Amino acid sequence: QVQLVESGGGLVQPGGTLRLSCAASGFTFSSYWMYWVRQAPGQGLQWVSAINDFANKTFYKDAVKGRFTVSRDNTKNTLYLQMNSLKPEDTALYYCATDDAGRQRGQGTQVTVSS
Repeated sequence: QVQLVESGGGLVQPGGTLRLSCAASGFTFSSYWMYWVRQAPGQGLQWVSAINDFANKTFYKDAVKGRFTVSRDNTKNTLYLQMNSLKPEDTALYYCATDDAGRQRGQGTQVTVSS
């Protein structure tokens, strides 16, 4: 059974940093592309970033390019999202997922950017 457990969220001031983690189990993590999606208050799920199985290709939503970095450690079955220069509009519940629509995702970790 697929399990995805996100952690690392919190309250941070604009311009701050956070590092999200996602512990994966129940499937062959190293064979899957992985995704970060988010859901802001009152909005639908939004794709944020993707990384291929070999971790040599990464993709980002335009709004986060240059500020967010996705990575993975296939030896630890863990996905990461380093978030720098955070903005209030980054406030959302962040999920890791095995598909870009977030159909199979964890429980999420809350990121709140506010002064």
